[in-house]
Amino acid sequence: MDHSHRMTGEAVGGSRLIAGRYRIGDRLGSGGMGTVWQATDELLDRQVAVKELHFGGDEPGSTAADAQMRRERALREARTVAQLVHPHVIVVHDIVEDPGTGLSYIIMELIDGDSLADRIAAEGPVAPREAARIGLALVRALRMAHERGVLHRDLKPANVLLEAGSGRVVLTDFGVARLSGGTTITNAGSFVGSPEYTAPERMEGVGAGPASDMWSLGVLLCTAVSGESPFHRDSLGGVLCAVMHDPIQAPVAAGPLLPVVQRLLERDPERRLGAAETERLLLAVLATGVAPEAPYSATQPNLPLTPGPAARPRAGGVRGALVAGALVVVTAGAGAGTAALFLDGDDGGGGRGGNGRTDTASTRTVTSTVSGNGNGEGEGPPASSGTGATARTPPAGYRKVTDPAGFTLAVPEGYHRSADNDRVSYMSPDRSVRIGVRQQIPVAGGPLGAMRLAHANGPQAHPGYREGKVTRTTHNGWPAALWEFRADGFETGDEDRHTYEIAWEEGSLMYDVRVSAPVGRQDEAKRHFDTALDSFTRG
Repeated sequence: MDHSHRMTGEAVGGSRLIAGRYRIGDRLGSGGMGTVWQATDELLDRQVAVKELHFGGDEPGSTAADAQMRRERALREARTVAQLVHPHVIVVHDIVEDPGTGLSYIIMELIDGDSLADRIAAEGPVAPREAARIGLALVRALRMAHERGVLHRDLKPANVLLEAGSGRVVLTDFGVARLSGGTTITNAGSFVGSPEYTAPERMEGVGAGPASDMWSLGVLLCTAVSGESPFHRDSLGGVLCAVMHDPIQAPVAAGPLLPVVQRLLERDPERRLGAAETERLLLAVLATGVAPEAPYSATQPNLPLTPGPAARPRAGGVRGALVAGALVVVTAGAGAGTAALFLDGDDGGGGRGGNGRTDTASTRTVTSTVSGNGNGEGEGPPASSGTGATARTPPAGYRKVTDPAGFTLAVPEGYHRSADNDRVSYMSPDRSVRIGVRQQIPVAGGPLGAMRLAHANGPQAHPGYREGKVTRTTHNGWPAALWEFRADGFETGDEDRHTYEIAWEEGSLMYDVRVSAPVGRQDEAKRHFDTALDSFTRG
């Protein structure tokens, strides 16, 4: 139902003012969960998106108690989603209510761009590597949400925004998100989510988990490369039958994404590909154009899905006609739990670390930063030099590790691994010194732009942020940037921390290595950084 005709808040000059500061403009879209408007935040003078929540109180058969229950649940979940801070998750600025009308609004960042659904409709399917780039951003956003106990439950192309210019991928519309363990069927018996993208276990009405969102990601990847969901049918009954029982046809256009899609579209959630392994495979597709095989559980055989045509005819409004090619029928698993593996750990409130360095084929120059000059940029003088070949041999007291995320480096003996969102860390036994590595898709502005943005956001991200400095440099001939700063310790009374981070682009990815440590252990931390960076190899 379209609620856009409602006049809410204070009407001024033909427009509406929400909560005394958000001036409503054009309507951007409308759906079952709400209407989204472009608006101006008159207090901060910025453009935002305002979502007016719909609770269904005026729908046939709906009672005031039903509407109130949905209202309380939506607001509770919106407040939970507001705590999800990630580059690929829509930013929630505010949640407001209008006491006069009883309507509620979610104030979000305004993305200048179209949805993935819009892009597919206008330009057709995307290439496998572009789908891998989009999928990598989404799986990283989902990992962060899942680690905080939040499920999206409605992952589909219409809820993925692509920012114009930068290409940033933004997961939005957590409007039907809820905490892990919740069911799909509401008390009123209505279905929550989009059936074509909904996992079989959710169709059965049993408790959903992170694996349910991973199924939806698999369907989304199929849609991105072929232009159509493999479960699209002409009726809801046909969709349900396709999801639960029909042979699953992975599109030929999936190409190198086929191993990923095969494992994500496992009907048994215990055998479904988890977020960490999905991220590894998508990184491989981006870097090499080829995804390595994803092994199945050792207790069950590998049952490949044979790819079929990207499109197929429909028959009877229930099932599409079978096409030539071998297909494997995978039966639905009932009541199965999830198999996602989550590594606990703290990425470190002390920020990221790194040290500027300029490398050539034969010599390495370590660059130290100087005091900030007000704009966060500067050049550091050479401090020492050495040969790259010698530096790649870890000194005594270090061990070389091959990380599951797809890189190798040397870390001090006794340091243990932790993972948080998109960064892997190796920490000292007392957790005070932290060596971190991140791999990601290149961002607008490259490493220098990324470090400048991190510097600009330093005061918000790191209490006591000071002496921030960004330096343009290179690493092994690749464009790079160094960010260095100091900030308060993790807890009140802790020693201040010094953090380094160097980021560079290599091939089709951007990497960064960082070190964060108490200022009293800065020399030790710098030595760890030098060793980690000299020994770092990708793949």
